[in-house]
Amino acid sequence: MSGFGLRGAPAAPEVAGWTHLRTGKVRDLYTNDKNELLIVASDRISAFDWVLPTEIPNKGKLLTQISLFWFELLSDIVPNHVISTDVPATVVGRAVIAKPLQMFAIECVARGYLTGSGWIEYKSNQEVCGNKLPAGLTDGSKLPESIFTPATKAEIGHHDININFAQAAEIVGKEDATELKRLTLALYDRAKEYAALKDIILVDTKFEFGRDASGTITLGDEALTPDSSRFWDQDRTSFDKQYLRDYLANVWDKESEPPTIPQEIVEKTAARYEEALFRLTGKRS
Repeated sequence: MSGFGLRGAPAAPEVAGWTHLRTGKVRDLYTNDKNELLIVASDRISAFDWVLPTEIPNKGKLLTQISLFWFELLSDIVPNHVISTDVPATVVGRAVIAKPLQMFAIECVARGYLTGSGWIEYKSNQEVCGNKLPAGLTDGSKLPESIFTPATKAEIGHHDININFAQAAEIVGKEDATELKRLTLALYDRAKEYAALKDIILVDTKFEFGRDASGTITLGDEALTPDSSRFWDQDRTSFDKQYLRDYLANVWDKESEPPTIPQEIVEKTAARYEEALFRLTGKRS
């Protein structure tokens, strides 16, 4: 068994000069004697809390290039964890050298449109994570203003749980929760405005923050990629992994090990990631 069908991920490859720390659903982390991190984005893809058995070619490079673009564009709002892109040849293009951060134990999510888990909650109580919303909204409605909808961080194989601001404050403290909300909405609104110039709707996104060695709140992990965000065309065509999720929802019970993904679905998913990179940055991978 490869390990991909499990809710974890396979063993990470060796990288000369770096010691493997841990493996996530998509990324492999390494460290060196300078206490720096090497964060390598693989071509693995996850859905419904499983790592799928089929990789998406070039996905790791696409995610890395999109994140680097956003890190630079948004650096005046909050510093990010990137030290250098001068990485070992075996992982060039899909890795960054980064500062270690003491990560906050919440996912910082911003939404500008009502869909996904937000739509499900809205239908039950006309709220999303404690944010009261107008009556009469439908799936895909634009919200009157962007909202902060944090979530817990789950271990691999478990679901993140949406929480309200008060619950987030209990986890990280009210002062930090207030600042994380401010930063999340500032980043999202800036990115949403930029994406609109490229005829892309940035529906929602997730950020992860931590403190660096000096105590400064710093943006880590990835930023505004098709793995952490929903991107729509003006006709609501998605440029993220929603296409893959929709396919899986029709062929898989989400309890048994996930199926191998057909080549056609792999190619169409890869094309959506590639299109997101091109539309946002004007570059091809």
